[in-house]
Amino acid sequence: MTMQHVLDDIDRKILRLLQQDCKQTSNEIADQVGLSQTPCLRRIRNMEAAGIIERYTAILNPDTLGLGMTFFTRVWLTGQDETTVERFTKEVRRLPNVVECHLMAGDCDFLLRILAADITAYRRFQIEYLNALPGVQNVKTEIPMQRIKYSNEIPI
Repeated sequence: MTMQHVLDDIDRKILRLLQQDCKQTSNEIADQVGLSQTPCLRRIRNMEAAGIIERYTAILNPDTLGLGMTFFTRVWLTGQDETTVERFTKEVRRLPNVVECHLMAGDCDFLLRILAADITAYRRFQIEYLNALPGVQNVKTEIPMQRIKYSNEIPI
């Protein structure tokens, strides 16, 4: 069990600013939250040490990189025993087109979000990689027609 870090209003403001643009300097963030640079940077470092801030990353536009289609794929395994699940998760982590993988409660065992250039590329990926993963019994794919909302920001 993880111990929850207590955040005050300034911490929350800092986190919102970092989520919007993590390339801001600590001076820029400090100005926006009403602190000097040193205490602001200390707060950021404390939140990093506490695991609240896991990492910093760039959000890429998949359309500009030739991966303009998203596929939501439900996967059923041959069994839900620990060995089958661990083997599947180990292998799916190696597939770069799978950008999200969730173990599910309910009808299917896993829900994946997969990026591909087009439906032909996805079908090839499904046949050559996804269906070949150990323990995969059944795969069903949903194709979104329009993205209405997309965010990596956590509401804080």
